[in-house]
Amino acid sequence: MPYIQIELDEELYEAKGDEISAAIHAAQWEQPELGIPQSDLFQIFRPRKAGEIVFDPSYNSVDRRALIVLQVLLVYRHPLSQKRALYEQIVAKLGALGIRSEDILISLVENGFEDWKLGDATEAAKAALAAEREAEVVRD
Repeated sequence: MPYIQIELDEELYEAKGDEISAAIHAAQWEQPELGIPQSDLFQIFRPRKAGEIVFDPSYNSVDRRALIVLQVLLVYRHPLSQKRALYEQIVAKLGALGIRSEDILISLVENGFEDWKLGDATEAAKAALAAEREAEVVRD
């Protein structure tokens, strides 16, 4: 269950918020190796007024004109190749909406299964989570 926070310009959110949400969501579940079901959707949008997102437009020799920041919180279990594929997929999907790759910043933060409270998870969900935890122990 990735939890994704999206900071972006208020005008962009008003014009394309639903499309951006759908694109980010599709980028996750369209990669079966991530194991994220299509129904798994947890996003928080934080639209910002002009001037509230402050950044270096040329940091690291990149030509930034705007900035959309995605912070992805995810359970630590995916190899680097899957994370990179997710970044590339998100950038491609947002690019199809007219958002330049140079204007996208993605930060992935990982934690353990024990760091999540899943509400009133059903018994099947609890069993699946327990199986994933055991698999983690075996991989470590």
